Amino acid sequence: MKGMTQGERKATTALASIFALRMLGLFMIMPVFAIYGRELTGSTPALIGLAIGIYGLAQAILQIPIGLLADRMNRKQLIVQGLILFAIGGAVAAMSTSIWGVIAGRAIQGAGAISAVVMALLADLTREEQRTKAMSTIGMSIGLSFAVAFILGPFVAAHFGLSGLFWATSLLGVGGLFLLAIVPTPTITLKQNADSYWLQLRQNFVHPELLRLNVGIFVLHLVMTASFVLLPHLLIDYAHLAPSQHGWVYLPIVLGGFIAAVPAIIIAEKKRKIKQVFLFGIALLAISLAVLAQGYQHYVNLLVGISLFFIAFNLLEALLPSLLSKIAPAGNKATAMGIYSSGQFFGAFCGGVLGGILFAHYTIGVIYMVLVGFALLWLLLAATMQSPRFLHSMMLTIQPCSSSVATQLVHDLQGLAGVEEVVVLATDGLIYLKVDKLSFDEKQVDGFVSRLVAA
Repeated sequence: MKGMTQGERKATTALASIFALRMLGLFMIMPVFAIYGRELTGSTPALIGLAIGIYGLAQAILQIPIGLLADRMNRKQLIVQGLILFAIGGAVAAMSTSIWGVIAGRAIQGAGAISAVVMALLADLTREEQRTKAMSTIGMSIGLSFAVAFILGPFVAAHFGLSGLFWATSLLGVGGLFLLAIVPTPTITLKQNADSYWLQLRQNFVHPELLRLNVGIFVLHLVMTASFVLLPHLLIDYAHLAPSQHGWVYLPIVLGGFIAAVPAIIIAEKKRKIKQVFLFGIALLAISLAVLAQGYQHYVNLLVGISLFFIAFNLLEALLPSLLSKIAPAGNKATAMGIYSSGQFFGAFCGGVLGGILFAHYTIGVIYMVLVGFALLWLLLAATMQSPRFLHSMMLTIQPCSSSVATQLVHDLQGLAGVEEVVVLATDGLIYLKVDKLSFDEKQVDGFVSRLVAA
């Protein structure tokens, strides 16, 4: 986290850890629930699938309305409420002896749909030039939690049963509350959004650049989830690894994939090549799936394909939210991220369904080639995107002023060369600027503020 301020490092570490704890609680269920869930009263294969999938479905439905609220309410309070729901849902599932009780508990957990709010809060607490680094940390936390969960899940279930596994998810939610307490409170929270909820939602839905990113995160998680319908079977049948050993394969590959993606992330930001690196990541995703399609029967090719997949996944998981935060209009970041997160969870839901249907009717090679097709379609769509502006953040301190003076300030500052975005907090005496350093002259703002103070 070199280059970050102490506050940025604290916020990034704490919020990424909150993300990781929630995802760990979610992923721990995946490798064992199909086995242990059969012991629940009224259990059927279809209801077991519903119990697994209803979390993601609830998330997909609620990310957008909660994102809308987060652009008008205190974001930390919404995160607290979401973590409490996550803990309550885990307790409901842990105390249930029937499949329907577990389904209810999982639905309550899913109702704590705070992914977009966490990312929006992180965007509030980090500068533009540090945003990709912060988002990549969250991306790594997701990948790491996935690998660790596949080790811990079978261990906890074997020693404490299914109820112990759900109690563990509740404890992880409570742990997130303690972490949130050390997250700095933003100096500014944008609350001056005057649009109606419907207009605000529509503007973010039809924004062409945001639409490309929303399609992208949908495809990325569709491909990821569909792949993990297949990968456990491939590791058993062709790598001859017992399910309890799979986590030890994923853990080094996920960590290695992140380390390998770091140079590309640095190039994207430092060299202002984010579009080129983004397209490279999508192309690498397609290549990894093609390797799996052609070589899944051979142990070495299987590991190479999985490794390339996680390099691409970690790279794209870092770049997508960073691009989103750069493109999203001021005052609409949480709404934009709510739509984005809904696409993410809906993609995971569709990937699981699609992977299961294809697995029942087609060979592994054919299924992976279908996923290659999705990646190539995404690559074509992304190739038409505009390169985002690389902006830098500034904060100016002035005397508190009236709303009419603030309106005039916005008008005057927007007329200065290189100033792309202006937010004035009249009663707090603060001005937030986003500027393009290639055309921005800091002396012009210094002179402007000096005249303002003198007046």
